[in-house]
Amino acid sequence: MKRGSTLFLKVAVIFIGIPILALCIFLLPQIAMVAFEEAKKGSELAYVVFGILSIMYVSTIPFYFALYQTLGILSYIDKNQAFSELSVRALKKIKNCAITITGLYMVGLPLVYIIAEWDDAPGLLLIGLVIVGASMAIAVFAAVLQKLLKDAIAIKTENDLTV
Repeated sequence: MKRGSTLFLKVAVIFIGIPILALCIFLLPQIAMVAFEEAKKGSELAYVVFGILSIMYVSTIPFYFALYQTLGILSYIDKNQAFSELSVRALKKIKNCAITITGLYMVGLPLVYIIAEWDDAPGLLLIGLVIVGASMAIAVFAAVLQKLLKDAIAIKTENDLTV
C-alpha cells in the first residue's frame, strides 16, 4: 500500500489529541487554582472539584496511549501488516484504554452529581454520561474489530496453507 494513504487519518488522530492537551495545560490548572482558593476559604466543594480534576488528568494517560496505538495501527496499514497479530494487540490495548476511561468517569460521576446539585446544572451530569457512553462505545467497537481481525487472520492463515 502506498505510504501516505493513511496520512489524513494520522493527522486527524493528532488533531484529536491537541485540544485535550490544551485543556490539560491551560484550562484545568485555572480551575484548580480557583478550587484551591475556595479550599483556603473552607469550601468543601473545592475538594470535590479536585477529585474531578484528578480523574480528568489520570484519564489522559489511557487516552494518549490509545491514540498512540491508533497511530501504530495506521502505520501497520501503511506497511501492509494490517492483518497481523500486532494489529490485534493494538486493538486490545485500545479496548482496555477505553474501558479504563469508562471506569474512571463512572467513579467520577457521583462527584459530578454533587456539583450539579450544588450549582443546579443537570447538564453537567449529562456531559459525564456522554463521556462514559462514548468511551464505552469505543471499547465495544474495538472489541468487535479485534474479533473480526482475529477471524480474518485465521481465514488468511488457512488460505495460505491451502495449495
